[in-house]
Amino acid sequence: MKYDVLIIGGGPVGNYLASLLSGKLDVAVVERKGSFGGKACTGIIGAEMYEALGLPEKAVLNAYNGAYFISKGSVFEISRKNPQAYLVDRKILERELAKRAIRRGAEYYLATNFLRFKNGKALVQHLDSQFEIEAEVYVGADGVNSAVARNIGTKTEGEVLKGWELEVLGNFKRERVEVWVNKDINPEFFFWVAPINEEEARVGTFGSIDALAKFLKLRRIKGGNILEFKSGAVILGWRKPWVKGNIALLGDAALQIKPTTAGGIVFGAYCARVLAKAILTGNLQMYEKGCSWVREQISFGLRVRKVFKDLSQEKIEEIFGILSTEEARRIIEERAEFDDHVRTIKALLKSPKLLAKLIRVAPWILRALI
Repeated sequence: MKYDVLIIGGGPVGNYLASLLSGKLDVAVVERKGSFGGKACTGIIGAEMYEALGLPEKAVLNAYNGAYFISKGSVFEISRKNPQAYLVDRKILERELAKRAIRRGAEYYLATNFLRFKNGKALVQHLDSQFEIEAEVYVGADGVNSAVARNIGTKTEGEVLKGWELEVLGNFKRERVEVWVNKDINPEFFFWVAPINEEEARVGTFGSIDALAKFLKLRRIKGGNILEFKSGAVILGWRKPWVKGNIALLGDAALQIKPTTAGGIVFGAYCARVLAKAILTGNLQMYEKGCSWVREQISFGLRVRKVFKDLSQEKIEEIFGILSTEEARRIIEERAEFDDHVRTIKALLKSPKLLAKLIRVAPWILRALI
């Protein structure tokens, strides 16, 4: 079997790339699982980017036009008239993108595991049989534990975080996400509550399972009200190179993950568009350079991540006090972009009043971010 492009990994980013290339090239996708979905993924994606990328509307479960930010001692609300972010069903997202690719001519090999590259071909296994697939270009979109990345000898530098996600029953305000920051409970990350509707929500964090258990008590969510439990891991950092010969890494396999939220779909899909163009023009070397926006976001996000880890809860309370002011909320509501944290923070720092307050609270934060 021979194709123009073999994509290893049928998650949302791999399937998105397949949909972009199918109909123009002969494309095949190898997916280890026998079905789509199943991975722990809250699935909050900025509305602006979701629509710009042309992701399937059918996968959207809910739309958020605001958020509650809750610290140990204070609360403030951000609200917009139009949706700021969407909550998506990952299984539907993956299936719809795969269907789009198949309709355009892509071939899928489910329950098929990539083993290694052998004499320029991909050796894969389906049930008890092994066979080879040859392609002009290979794309590893097989997640943070990418077998493709291991095979081409990439170097990984980053922070490994264990994540936990629940679907729970309760009472929720459908159009508002909750972001809880309490380092006394979890020094590693924030907690989130993402409503699916008025009675169901996805709740999660990165860190210890004990931290999540404490948060459930704080949020008054009963342990007996859990409908689903998932866990997973991410790596926040860098994996290099993204291209080696005729092999490219994409999405979580390339660690195209937001260090601030650990979300990877948008960055991966953005880079899939760049990679598709690079493949179609026969110039894989333009791929990494073309993803400069994502690289900038990751670099900045890693600095934000370091600042967060160094902050005490006392300093967080002071920062919440600044962000809850009328001017800060106005800037966030008018100029913030859900998937562009560089733009959001730069907009806040352009305000002389807010900048002066932040300098008084912790000047080292500005030195770390600028």
